[in-house]
Amino acid sequence: MTLSDIKKHLKLLDSIAFELPDGTLVPEHFHVTEIGKIDKHFIDCGGTTRQESVINFQLWNANDYNHRLHPEKLIHIIELSEDVLGLDDLPIEVEYQGETIGKYGLEFDGTHFLLTSKHTDCLAKSSCGTTKPKVKLSALQATDTCCEPNSNCC
Repeated sequence: MTLSDIKKHLKLLDSIAFELPDGTLVPEHFHVTEIGKIDKHFIDCGGTTRQESVINFQLWNANDYNHRLHPEKLIHIIELSEDVLGLDDLPIEVEYQGETIGKYGLEFDGTHFLLTSKHTDCLAKSSCGTTKPKVKLSALQATDTCCEPNSNCC
């Protein structure tokens, strides 16, 4: 989900709810304490230099149990962030602290914003050795070291 997507969804809502991957809801008194842009410049294990950028929302629970963030207020915070920080319409990543700080993707099911699990992956599988090269069996040639039936080599 991008910034334009979340603003579109917020305009249709009376209240905001974030749902964790296990189905529990983030407490209603959460705050969006930060909106920012995170740029990642890195090199993968295959030697390719890469860049990624995401918009980061940080959710936080306070002891302010009467606090409720309304959709129009979050839209205002997003638009202020776009203006002040010059944010592009990038994918959103959400930080939320349970036992530790988790980073989540964001989707919408028509009612709740869904915090989706993120996974690591190798970006250079073909060059870093995590996958075996494909070999055509017809290209293999018999050699003297090949096991023969009843040779007891296997």
